[in-house]
Amino acid sequence: MSKLALIVGASSGVGEATARELAVRGYRVVLSARCRDRLAELVSQIGSAADCCACDAASAAGVQSLADFVRQRHGLPDVIVNCAGLGQWKRIEDTSPAEAHTMIGAPYLAAFNVSQAFMRDMLQRGSGLLIHVNSPACYMPWPSSVGYSAARFALRGLHEALSQDLAGTGVHSCHVVFGRIDSQYFDNNPGVLQRMPKISVLIRTLSSAECAKIIANLAERPRRQVVYPFMLRLFYWSSLTLPWLTRWLLRATAPKP
Repeated sequence: MSKLALIVGASSGVGEATARELAVRGYRVVLSARCRDRLAELVSQIGSAADCCACDAASAAGVQSLADFVRQRHGLPDVIVNCAGLGQWKRIEDTSPAEAHTMIGAPYLAAFNVSQAFMRDMLQRGSGLLIHVNSPACYMPWPSSVGYSAARFALRGLHEALSQDLAGTGVHSCHVVFGRIDSQYFDNNPGVLQRMPKISVLIRTLSSAECAKIIANLAERPRRQVVYPFMLRLFYWSSLTLPWLTRWLLRATAPKP
């Protein structure tokens, strides 16, 4: 039987493209997001290899219902792609507690809830793969991104801690960090583009389809971490070796508040 992939945050952007790419590669895919109508439309486009379950993954009760749905209809996933994420780029004094709670909900709580819901069974089976899709802000926060960056750091922390616990179990955690993606995120969060540090123009913009191929390759040949594209990888290494310089460059090229 073909492998089963659960994609969380599959209604648009990278999540949608990943569902399509994995289906083309022979996976059975279960799509999850909050928008039921959009998921149903995607399932009809992908075909018999796809199914869906609407869910707010930041809700523990919602994820429990999702897990029951997946187990009863399809069994235990071989691959889980945690792709849910949102958030405004703001300073802390301009970010309400409610906005901060929402940003922690996706990506961090969504990834935690879904990973936790299937982990015991994956460990018992001795196989499974978690892929967490993250932002460069998890390593290199830029000005005016407090809530967003903190949530992305939390997702990175989840991956790092899981990697410690999962060593030698047959279950793996993978962390993939993409640069700017040509997706609906910027349409849904007006004003964000204007807050990007000017140095970011050195990193080419990715398409959702290109990111989906990276994720699908990772599903087939797991690696602990992927930072993509190449120029972003250079910035990543500079953040590790010359953190003071990276911080200064991000501040110096950021638009004035």
